[in-house]
Amino acid sequence: MLKLILGNKAYSSWSLRGWLAAKLSGLPFEEVVVPLYDAEWDRRRAGDEFAPSSGKVPILWDGDVVVWDSLAIVEYLNEKSGGDRFWPTDIAARAMARSMAAEMHSGFQALRRQHSMNIRQVYPPARLDNDVVHDVTRILELWAQARARFGGTGEFLFGDFGAVDAMFAPVVTRFVTYSVPVPPFAAAYMNAVLSHRWMQDWIASAQEEEWVIERYEQPEVL
Repeated sequence: MLKLILGNKAYSSWSLRGWLAAKLSGLPFEEVVVPLYDAEWDRRRAGDEFAPSSGKVPILWDGDVVVWDSLAIVEYLNEKSGGDRFWPTDIAARAMARSMAAEMHSGFQALRRQHSMNIRQVYPPARLDNDVVHDVTRILELWAQARARFGGTGEFLFGDFGAVDAMFAPVVTRFVTYSVPVPPFAAAYMNAVLSHRWMQDWIASAQEEEWVIERYEQPEVL
């Protein structure tokens, strides 16, 4: 059976992406959640289970095969599950979805740096840094283009829930946590993501966690 090593569900955005990919694959997997930065963290990340990721989560083990980095996990599980669950079948839609996922993977540094994921909190609205505003504007543009061109009658970016929705799911939770104002079309998309049964399961598990990382419990003050 596949084994997926995850960080705290309240805070680990990349773990959420990897976990949603595992659920999307339809393959059975064992889930192992480890607390980030606890007293055992340095010892744990030096062990064989974390090699060769150097302690980054999520990590997927498939027998002797190890895959780390959420986007790599997406592609590995896409191949392993038959190649028809993660990306749109239309070539133009698939090209756009993969481009959006890659941009999410490498970009939006200001949003990530200043507004880390914390599913258990909802902070009052506050002024956003100009770089964060730029990131939010770009994300909303991407969502609008995907929905207009390829959303069809479905609720998600390309109709059905797929890999690109998994990549943007932590952004959805950030927008909620930091009370980021969004237009109606984006609010509808966010509601669809948050209402998805897999997201509901993740959020419920995050609420039950006892671990607290204090540096992620205070909003950025500008």
